[in-house]
Amino acid sequence: MAARRPDYDHLIRLLLIGDSGVGKSCLLLRFSDDSFTSSFITTIGIDFKIKKLLLNGKWVKLQIWDTAGQERFRTITSAYYRGAMGIVVVYDVTDEASFNNVRNWMRNIEQHATDTVSNKVLVGNKCDMDESKRAVPYSKGQALADELGIQFFETSAKTNTNVSEVFQSVARDVMVRLQEAQDQGGAAAQTSNSPMRVQPSNYKQKSGKKSGCC
Repeated sequence: MAARRPDYDHLIRLLLIGDSGVGKSCLLLRFSDDSFTSSFITTIGIDFKIKKLLLNGKWVKLQIWDTAGQERFRTITSAYYRGAMGIVVVYDVTDEASFNNVRNWMRNIEQHATDTVSNKVLVGNKCDMDESKRAVPYSKGQALADELGIQFFETSAKTNTNVSEVFQSVARDVMVRLQEAQDQGGAAAQTSNSPMRVQPSNYKQKSGKKSGCC
């Protein structure tokens, strides 16, 4: 019996990282389900969502992994860097500490991710908040992204500002890279259709403690 052909052209695995409470889960929920809650329950370990998009005439299946930002879960989440094809680094524009920690997250990428993870994007979330609460100006986020040589977006899961643009942008860049590798006849392109080992469901649990995020 012939194997069933996948209903997509590329499988792209993306990873969301950043401090706890910056709104990673809210961004993912907005993108995958077009919904929002201001009392989203803190992620414990790993969660993921699937979203299929049509990009550049190709069907792309996004497997997006949402990681816990707490230090005690770093040993769990570090394993997922190696399977990622694109990484979204998120900070909270009202929390300067989360912005300052972006460099630490970038070092984690260098330490744990494979050399093929060249597609990264920096996201300043909660841009809907009143300017009096803003701790990190847009120009500062853009300057850091320029220094790191990656794209930059400010987003709001609450108002759905730039959420789709973030995921589509990094997915499109990964797809272009995969297509270039395929055109060169490299075996690396085949990784776009290889399954990622999914950890048991108890890697993602729920804490009774709510964290504000948007």
